[in-house]
Amino acid sequence: MRNNLILSLFICVFICSCKTEHKNEYTNIADLKAIYSSGDITKWPAPNLDSTVNKETFKDIGALPKLQHPEYNPFSQEKSKLGKTLFFDPRLSVSGQIACASCHNPELAWTDNSTRSFGHDRQTGARNSMTILNSGFAHSLFWDGRASSLEDQARFPIGDPLEMNEKLNIAVDKIAEIEGYKPLFEAAFGNDTISLERIQFAIATFERTVNSYKTRFDKFVEGDSTKLNNQEVLGLHVFRTKGRCINCHNTPYFSDNQFHNDGQTLFGTKDEDFGRYNVTKNMDDIGKIRTPTLREVARTGPWMHNGHFPSLLDVVQFYNLGNPAVVQKKYLGKGRDSLIPTNSPILKKLDLEKNEIEALIAFMETLSSSRGRTLIPQLPQ
Repeated sequence: MRNNLILSLFICVFICSCKTEHKNEYTNIADLKAIYSSGDITKWPAPNLDSTVNKETFKDIGALPKLQHPEYNPFSQEKSKLGKTLFFDPRLSVSGQIACASCHNPELAWTDNSTRSFGHDRQTGARNSMTILNSGFAHSLFWDGRASSLEDQARFPIGDPLEMNEKLNIAVDKIAEIEGYKPLFEAAFGNDTISLERIQFAIATFERTVNSYKTRFDKFVEGDSTKLNNQEVLGLHVFRTKGRCINCHNTPYFSDNQFHNDGQTLFGTKDEDFGRYNVTKNMDDIGKIRTPTLREVARTGPWMHNGHFPSLLDVVQFYNLGNPAVVQKKYLGKGRDSLIPTNSPILKKLDLEKNEIEALIAFMETLSSSRGRTLIPQLPQ
């Protein structure tokens, strides 16, 4: 009881002193809980948006809507079943040992909970494997956005020498030689012709069905004020105001689907990663990485594109410090110094207190849903 009183007093002091772009009229946790769970987002306190964020296109966080499949690849149960089977089939790889599911394990929140994933011949990839949960809401795929859609994305791991290491035409031929696949393709597409495009479209259709169940956050903002406790409500408010998380992790997907340099290029080190620049060769993109969704974030560690952060506390503390990206002096004035990246102007030292950090982490944990069960399909022969 005493701890709850102390927390409530802290929240009241925090809210009264919170520095946002607009005056905050809510002065206690009861007000915040009522307004955030009202079901009316227009009544929420104004978010603390950076001057670089487009206010006209900005969309606030909220409950995740039902995913809409694209018109060019409409949903069908048969196509999803085929895609799921292909997703778990290691015969798409040159070794016959690595499937999409090797790095995107349903028991591990559709990632592998490894810093970097193992691929062909136990080689280690350069980046952390993203979860495919809710990936149908992404506008581009991979940390550097090199795939424009889930259909486009499906071909990359197959041909990557560090992943499945198979030539695309050979992968298609191997699937075509498996008699048990023919009725699955016929059910999905109307005839049993097997092609790379159909494999891509089937896998993408299945991946769009891998979505979160309703989270406590979703139920809270839809009107059930009992789903978040006082600390979690404070964390939600910090997320949108003093913590400035809302600038990149917005929309119900909790990602702006944009690219930002968050201070982890690690210039000059063995883990140097120029991110989006590797795709576009645009100097403005040096070090920029796609904003990942925060949905299911408590289950998808280790975190960041390089997997270097073993806890959410590490992540929050890094942002709290303003994401310092110190470049060693020995690299300055040399031939590559034109490639030294500049951090996003959105990043600023936050000066969050211990209670605010704990509340922020508690809120992010409300973005995870129940694990559910995934039945592994029997592979055709």
